[in-house]
Amino acid sequence: MKMRRRVQRTEAELDITAFMNLMIVLVPVLLLSLVFSQVAAIEVNLPNAAGGAEGDEDNQQVELVIRRDSMRVDFPRGIRLKDIPMTEDGGYDFALLSLVLQEVKRQLRDQGIERRNITLLSEEGVDYQTIISAMDTVRSFKAVVATDVVDAALFPEISFGDAPSIRPLESAAVGSELGGASSGVGAVDVIGAVVSGVAARAGETGGVGP
Repeated sequence: MKMRRRVQRTEAELDITAFMNLMIVLVPVLLLSLVFSQVAAIEVNLPNAAGGAEGDEDNQQVELVIRRDSMRVDFPRGIRLKDIPMTEDGGYDFALLSLVLQEVKRQLRDQGIERRNITLLSEEGVDYQTIISAMDTVRSFKAVVATDVVDAALFPEISFGDAPSIRPLESAAVGSELGGASSGVGAVDVIGAVVSGVAARAGETGGVGP
């Protein structure tokens, strides 16, 4: 009589140690490679389609004219305050623009005026990134408060428009415009103070362009 041997079957265990080691290495790498994006919304004011009579408040507007070869700060509306030429490498001088706007803000405050709005007038052909950089510059600047660097507000309320066409002998006409401009805040005083103030700030920061 034949004896049957009972074969004992054992279930094989799956060794996942190597897989777990791989995941331990991959998870931190994947987390470090993630790009966290932040969407920021900026409230802007579009120009009115219907024209109307402009009051004194509208005329006392700070404007930034962005052209393909330069920028210009106007105050009051349409009156040249400061030309901002391109840098030596052919880029826009946003550092000088920030200094000019800081001085404009300071001079207006000294006269008891708290202005938060500015109008960006861009010329046709100015690229989108230039407009975004200009918006970032006019909204705020880095200031040191009690050893901390904070964003100090400049002109956070931004409106848009088209840059005016370049007039012949525009720079020569500025003097006559200033003489005939009616300004309740003393436009000539602001212009002179801004020019001298920007020169002083440029010297403090190591010399920014003229």
